[in-house]
Amino acid sequence: MEQWTEIRRKVLVEGVSKRSICRDYGIGWWTLNKMLEHAEPPGYRRQEERTRPKLGPFVGVIDEILATDAKPETPKKQRHTSRRIYERLRDEYGYSGSEVQVRRYVSQHRRVRSEVFVPLNQPPGEAQFDFGEATVEIGGEQVKAALAVMTLPYSDAFFVSAYPRECTETFQQGHLSAFEFFGGVPTKCAYDNTTIAVKKVVGPSERELTREFLRLESHFLFTHRFCRVARGNEKGHVENLVGYGRRNFLVPIPAFATFDELNAHLTAACRADLDRAVRGKPEGKHARLAEDRAAMLPIPAEPFEARRVEQRRVNSLSLVRFDRNDYSVPTAVAHHEVTVLGGISRISILSGTELVATHVRHWGKEHTTYDPRHYLALLERKPGALDAARPLADWDLPECFALLRRRLESDLGHLGTKEFIKVLRLMERATLGELTGAIEAALEIGATSADAVSLILTHRAERPVGLFSLDGHPHLKSVALEPPDLGAYGTLTSQGA
Repeated sequence: MEQWTEIRRKVLVEGVSKRSICRDYGIGWWTLNKMLEHAEPPGYRRQEERTRPKLGPFVGVIDEILATDAKPETPKKQRHTSRRIYERLRDEYGYSGSEVQVRRYVSQHRRVRSEVFVPLNQPPGEAQFDFGEATVEIGGEQVKAALAVMTLPYSDAFFVSAYPRECTETFQQGHLSAFEFFGGVPTKCAYDNTTIAVKKVVGPSERELTREFLRLESHFLFTHRFCRVARGNEKGHVENLVGYGRRNFLVPIPAFATFDELNAHLTAACRADLDRAVRGKPEGKHARLAEDRAAMLPIPAEPFEARRVEQRRVNSLSLVRFDRNDYSVPTAVAHHEVTVLGGISRISILSGTELVATHVRHWGKEHTTYDPRHYLALLERKPGALDAARPLADWDLPECFALLRRRLESDLGHLGTKEFIKVLRLMERATLGELTGAIEAALEIGATSADAVSLILTHRAERPVGLFSLDGHPHLKSVALEPPDLGAYGTLTSQGA
């Protein structure tokens, strides 16, 4: 560049002849003219596109392969790599050139046709939601956890919660936890076309929504926006923060006893992340979150229950299947239609409007949960199955129960087994602790029948009647009764004397 500047100054300012410059600097006439024409070296400029003597005849084949790959019906994970294109050219079309030339052409082709995106304005009070996954250790076992992530693009605040699986109830609970963390309900939330929320994609923007998603939306009164099919970039903010949360909150693989402990850890990490500065935003996350919160809807005072509702039929074993697991119900409901309400931690089963069973939810598969009390009425009719009944196999009862059974069977023979089952059925209206105390009291006095134990239970449940009060019954205070005439009674008593 120094020589370029010196030559231009000598010719254009000092008037030195071009011939002497060519001789003194050893440059050609055309080079000197280029230097005088341009203030800086213009660089190499190709007059014609370089030919590809070996690859050229096969460019059309490569273009056709790439065009086929770009069609929506071609699976994304089964599209051609540069190497696979090279192998097909070599094996099917007789290409004899190098793989490097194929890679270079494919790279240029894809770069020219790569999609370009428009930066979007993100107003305060709007959110994006998505699920991701991560490996965690819960109770000593490594499992795949579903990460429910909600982000506020305006403030860059986000919240992550973890669940055993992605389903309707965890989708709802992810929203509830995020709303509580942010301190408000976003006015609008963006989603992909998850089947949890969308029953059917009708067109580019029309969706037929599921009942449970509409229930969530109706309760909190936010609106929705669904991305176009296979266009996750339309909610790219949450897509990026799913990965950010996984890399920064769950590396190395965390170990917790329960999902509740894991979620407490994630909540603390999300709260600490609010102190992080964001490039291009002079205010901190806390300040922008306050603006987000000001634009949000208030959280309704009435609580929302995160649950899934399914109609099921009870089988002949008095079991109901929900989410790949079986749960027991009273045998009186066997072969009936029931409604199952599946929550995050509990399963509730209703027959009509009556609640007939509740169980702790199991998130595995092919697991059976029994409540032994559900089978006692049936065992009273089939006492021979008492010792072989699977629902009672793991029922850990106090020692007084075994003692009572031995005495009953010693005194009554096989009828003693039926009497013992009648005693067990008292747990349908009493707790295990209350029944245990009643049995111990019955054994002390030698009254071992079911009626005796029931009488003791009833007596212990009675409470003394307190003083009668008219508090809470103002309409009775105006009632006045005349005092009774006791003259006749006095006459009778005096005659008796």
